[in-house]
Amino acid sequence: MTNRMKSLVLAAALLPAGGCAGATALSAVPIAVTGVTKATQAARPINDSEEYYVGRAVAARILAKYPLYQNPKLTEYVNEVGQTLARKSARPQTFRGYHFAVLDTPELNAFACPGGTIFITKGLVQTCATEDQLAAVLAHEVGHVANKDGINSISKARWTEVWTAMGAEAARQYGGVAGNLVTLFEGSIDDVFKTVVVNGYSRTAEEAADRDAVATLTKAGYDPKALPQILNKMMAKEKGAAGGIFKTHPPTSERLAKLKAEAGEAPPSKEEAVRTQRFKQNVTS
Repeated sequence: MTNRMKSLVLAAALLPAGGCAGATALSAVPIAVTGVTKATQAARPINDSEEYYVGRAVAARILAKYPLYQNPKLTEYVNEVGQTLARKSARPQTFRGYHFAVLDTPELNAFACPGGTIFITKGLVQTCATEDQLAAVLAHEVGHVANKDGINSISKARWTEVWTAMGAEAARQYGGVAGNLVTLFEGSIDDVFKTVVVNGYSRTAEEAADRDAVATLTKAGYDPKALPQILNKMMAKEKGAAGGIFKTHPPTSERLAKLKAEAGEAPPSKEEAVRTQRFKQNVTS
């Protein structure tokens, strides 16, 4: 394993303690193939534990690009909001649960790694004006995890090649720990990283995540109109911007047109004022 890959594995292993509240320690997961032909193994879909470890490796690469924002209070708050949304989503449980963290960059962006690690940038948090708008961003990213958009970006040919080349002896030799899984799946991780960070998801995937976000926000008691609200704010900053979320997402105006009808017209609730005050205490303090 190269030094670069070792550093990425180390970052992944440290992620729960360093940035995601409530995360459990990384443990080895055996991936040895016994009693199953290589052809059968290669043909099967990626399971939840494999999705999780690939997602951890993708998260490590993102952390190599953006440092974590060292603000425990804000990290805990973002996790509380995110966990509330995850429980009401179409996929309330993943292999090791959902984990949320803030990246220390003024760039406006958010990333959903396979398996449930979700990042939002400090710049995007500070662009939100209310907890409902923050929840809207996180609900959209939870939608990507629920729909397995990240893991589905792995080339099926690459996945088959990995498992075909990896016999039972090789699996026993590597031992199945997360670091060696990174080595074995490096090409697959490249596929996901490029989709999440460089190229973005397809327009169909983004629209599905928007629809899921509206449904999740409604179930969790948040205002679904918060999603078009934050998109409006982002669109105001989109003019002349070429990087960040503007590079990896469809034009905001197109998303807004479809979302306004789906979000509906619900009157503001009394709880919304309480949530907004809580947001100000945690984000602006």
